[in-house]
Amino acid sequence: MPNPEWRISDAPVDYPEALAVMEERVRAIRDEAAPELVWLLEHPPLYTAGTSATASDLLTPDRFPVYQTGRGGQYTYHGPGQRVGYVMLDLKQRGADVRCFVHDLEEWIIRTLAQFTVKGERRDGRVGIWVDRGHGREDKIAAIGVRVRRWVTFHGIALNVEPDLSHFQGIVPCGIRDHGVTSLWDLGITATMDEVDMALKAAFSEVFEATRVRACDT
Repeated sequence: MPNPEWRISDAPVDYPEALAVMEERVRAIRDEAAPELVWLLEHPPLYTAGTSATASDLLTPDRFPVYQTGRGGQYTYHGPGQRVGYVMLDLKQRGADVRCFVHDLEEWIIRTLAQFTVKGERRDGRVGIWVDRGHGREDKIAAIGVRVRRWVTFHGIALNVEPDLSHFQGIVPCGIRDHGVTSLWDLGITATMDEVDMALKAAFSEVFEATRVRACDT
């Protein structure tokens, strides 16, 4: 099977527009009328509610637009300085294993961060990728939320590059109250978005090209 198409949007994309594009592309991939797609973009400031969102976790409902979405997970923030990666893949060609797909998304982020000498880690019972800040403090640097329809994936990841971290204060991110959020810039890594995009593309090839020819064995 051919490599996925890559699309990078320079201007912020409104959330409803992004949903419409994903819905259309998922149908086309399912019907074998279009290739898989990885879409890198930013959104204007907004909150999204996943299928497990709890109303009490939306602390300031009037701060930014709030969108209900069919992805898994709870409340999350999107905004400028955050690289969102929407991943539309045909899992029938990649092992038909949703658990493995999520694991690979995590690995994608971890390998991307490693290119900036940042150690991203998984945590049992907590979705996303985390950074150990020392002295018992752990902050979340990337969120993951996916949906799968007839074995075609959409939604994906959100990696904090240089967002306004105060914008996360309007929600309980992913329902986790005992930990904070961070970004590359907050960690002292002043990477540009172009540099992050190059790192994402390199890490994606490492992680996902193997899944085109074998089922995940993790």
